[in-house]
Amino acid sequence: MDALLNEPQPIPVHAIAAIIAIIIGTVQLYMKKGGSTHKTLGRIWVGLMLLVSFSSFFIHKIELWGRYSPIHLLSLWTIFSAGLAIYYVRAGNIERHKQIMIALYGLALILTGLFTLLPGRIMNQVLFG
Repeated sequence: MDALLNEPQPIPVHAIAAIIAIIIGTVQLYMKKGGSTHKTLGRIWVGLMLLVSFSSFFIHKIELWGRYSPIHLLSLWTIFSAGLAIYYVRAGNIERHKQIMIALYGLALILTGLFTLLPGRIMNQVLFG
């Protein structure tokens, strides 16, 4: 973890928030839905996802389009989708809310997280030395 914590901000905050979001997201997928615990964890999870997304705009390790890369498009999609998921749950469309949340978990955390494990990336160094 020292390698991660020695990176300039916001990389450590970004990564730690993503790790916590993966854990909470996994719990959310398997727990009973609709109760107060689900709602509380869901609010925390969305907050973490927004923190991860917004902090990504200050990370410029891969610069394909000026200072940005395709990962920043995913950050925009995540912000938009989180808002849409909140809208759907408040409107009572639980099925659409569920679909968006599962897509966010799979694409914005798991798929993107796998890319952070590529050689040369800090999470590769953290996990594999």
